[in-house]
Amino acid sequence: MLTDKAVRAAGARDKAYKLTDSGGLYLHISTKAHKSWRFKYRFDKKELLLTIGSYPDVSLADARSIRDDARKMLRGGRDPRHSMKRSRLVAGRDGQQTFEDTARQWHALQLPRWKEVHANDVITSLERDIFPDLGAMPLDEIDKPLLLAVLRKIEKRGAIETARRAKQRVAAVYRYANAHGAKLENPAVDINEALAPLPPSKRYPAMLSEDAIRAMMFDIDRAGASPVTRLAARFLALTAQRPGMIRNIEWDDIKGVDWAKPSSDIDNATWVVPAAKIKQELHLRSDEAFEHPVPLSGAAVDALRAVRLLTGRTRFVFPGATSGVKPMSENAIGYLYNREGYKGRHVPHGWRSSFSTILNEQAERELGQDLRLLADRMIIDLMLAHTPAGMSASELRYNRAAYMPRRRELAQRWAALIMAGALPPIEIIESPRRKRRN
Repeated sequence: MLTDKAVRAAGARDKAYKLTDSGGLYLHISTKAHKSWRFKYRFDKKELLLTIGSYPDVSLADARSIRDDARKMLRGGRDPRHSMKRSRLVAGRDGQQTFEDTARQWHALQLPRWKEVHANDVITSLERDIFPDLGAMPLDEIDKPLLLAVLRKIEKRGAIETARRAKQRVAAVYRYANAHGAKLENPAVDINEALAPLPPSKRYPAMLSEDAIRAMMFDIDRAGASPVTRLAARFLALTAQRPGMIRNIEWDDIKGVDWAKPSSDIDNATWVVPAAKIKQELHLRSDEAFEHPVPLSGAAVDALRAVRLLTGRTRFVFPGATSGVKPMSENAIGYLYNREGYKGRHVPHGWRSSFSTILNEQAERELGQDLRLLADRMIIDLMLAHTPAGMSASELRYNRAAYMPRRRELAQRWAALIMAGALPPIEIIESPRRKRRN
């Protein structure tokens, strides 16, 4: 039997050698005095060797304990090498981890697929709202009442949506832990009913009558703003997409238009919003980002052809006034509306309400005349990059480009409704030139 003194005193020799303990355990000493514990045993009629670890990282007492555990496995018909290999691969996950340790591991795993700003937002919210109370606790000690108490502290400062996002992040941490075999009850599941209800969604001021919209288009066309801003406002109205998506549209995102031939066929003209831009604009927290095709009406293509005369050599369709390498200011269109007297009456985001309300009302009035209109409510949602009621996110990924012929018809119908009396786009870009000549 070995002693601690003998193990410490063992030094290098010309050849590697071993000092035997008992029960198959021995200490191997290399020619460079590296010491490692090894366990020799027989399994399935074969002589095998299990390397336990290096001395002094693994003491004599620890090595004997591991040997004893290995012998128990052998008596149960199991090869101890498999258990040792699993422990090394799992790297201690079987031991209790704190919520903060696990949350930081989960967060680090998401970094390659998250935008930096979102990744910072997630870890900052956990550090501010969750770690102070739950961070040092083992995962199996956090239950629903405890998590609810922490979430209600967030709600008390009026941050209702923040509390719900925190709950979602806690749920994700537990799913991550359980994916590694933790078998924990997820305290964030089925607690929505105990949380404060979300406040009503913000309603953006919007013109909801065709006459009012046409009058507004008339005013914006003739406003004293730059042609790029006025054409961006027109393109926004025609496509009814989110203002941030309009600001960041690039020429490469436009498909199916031959810019060199003004009279060319535009039946397939489409603005394809890349998945990354959709993810950024909609603040998606998962992989369910999707490419969003926007069919372009003839009026939308005309607006693009006109602005291309001004910005065709830049990356962005609607660049900023002071720099062609950055998109236009997020406030440019809104300020234009305010200057023309539409403050509190219509905002850039309001076109989505205008589009949805007017076309849905038309569909309801005409339902008996055309069976295709039964699907229009869903198609209108698709055009706005919404998930239609009753359609799962996975189904949306497969159907995002569906119904394109009807979507084009609705885009053309919408353009015809709002463009009556509008200036030809070429006049919008030429008007400043005439003023300079006069």
